[in-house]
Amino acid sequence: MQYSEIKHTGIKIPSIIFGTSALGNLYKAPDKNTKLNIVRECLRSVDGPVVFDSAGKYGACLALEELGRILTELNVDPLKVLISNKLGWLRTELITDEPTFEKGVWVNIDFDARQEINRAGIIRCLEQGNQLLGSAYRPRLLSVHDPDEYLAKAGDDAGLKNKLFDDIIEAYRALFEIKEKDGSIAVGIGAKDWKVIEQISEKINLDWIMIANSLTLYSHPADLVKFMTEQVNKGITIINSAVFNGGFLIGGDYYNYRPLNKKTPADLQIYKWREAFFKICDKYQVKPSHACIRFGMSHPAVSSIALNTSNPGHVKRNVYEIENDVPAGFFSEMKEEGLIERDYSFL
Repeated sequence: MQYSEIKHTGIKIPSIIFGTSALGNLYKAPDKNTKLNIVRECLRSVDGPVVFDSAGKYGACLALEELGRILTELNVDPLKVLISNKLGWLRTELITDEPTFEKGVWVNIDFDARQEINRAGIIRCLEQGNQLLGSAYRPRLLSVHDPDEYLAKAGDDAGLKNKLFDDIIEAYRALFEIKEKDGSIAVGIGAKDWKVIEQISEKINLDWIMIANSLTLYSHPADLVKFMTEQVNKGITIINSAVFNGGFLIGGDYYNYRPLNKKTPADLQIYKWREAFFKICDKYQVKPSHACIRFGMSHPAVSSIALNTSNPGHVKRNVYEIENDVPAGFFSEMKEEGLIERDYSFL
């Protein structure tokens, strides 16, 4: 397994990072034994430190809580793991029939969560996450999570948007103060809207960037490709996540975490793209997940792919697909069929 250093921090990450949203009951609620086996398989999969990516948003901190519980139960050496906590969502009491954030996405969770992105709020999120993880396991990758969603609250109100952007900058100042005191920390960002990442990166000297639902086999706009090249030239590490567009590209019902409607022309077009993609996969005997992962790694700026699974048996498959190419000709035919942008030059 190849490891890459994050921007002169001394922190090295492998080509695969294990997402933990399944531990937070994304779409379904795995039992405790299944969750334990997921973590155990991740720990067995690479020789060096294993990276787990988590967030307060995942099941209203359930993923953080379960990760800490399982690592403790397995008596895992803290030096064997590297934890990323994407901050900005605080666990709160559940006072409604269902959680108020991302309705229908998180299953059987007993808490709610609210977004808190400012200096004080980001510290509260970090402290809460540390408490849930347990004293032995401290995150070394810290970031502000979903700043794009935070800015979207402003709508067309320019004044409010400026105020919310200032909140984000203050949150980062707090994180960099923590880094200054603790040299083993790397500060980054995680967001679905890469243009917001671009905006923030102009103000903040980030160590790493996690893009989500952005550079995928289905969607890889030229301006994003250019931005990624610019960032790696600055020494910023890029992690690519959500390369299956929320699971849709490998057969799921949700595209970027929303259900699609075939009666809507735009949604129908996405279904048609998938049908054509699956036909080429069948022809070359390539699993759709393998194609998505290898494409997600194709840009030379990408150091790691973050992958989540709710099935322990899929961990080894994910590692295999990270480390092995698809057959020659596969991506060429995808281009010929118009399923990949013809001017995408990294294949």
